[in-house]
Amino acid sequence: MSTFSESTVLWRLHRGRAHAHATLLATAGRATLAWFIDDVMDRAENYDTLELALARADDVRGALERDGWSDASG
Repeated sequence: MSTFSESTVLWRLHRGRAHAHATLLATAGRATLAWFIDDVMDRAENYDTLELALARADDVRGALERDGWSDASG
């Protein structure tokens, strides 16, 4: 498993003036995914693999996009 010394922002979304982002922190043998709405943590989840955490991040992003959120990266 890859490890990171700092958290990594996976995506940023916006809807009107609201904004959301997902952050990943991976350590040896574990990954934590947290997502935030307007800088307030909505939820954090721990996973045994990086792949599971990334798949969940995609699921969360998809749910937000279906609810009207848009990519804020560009």
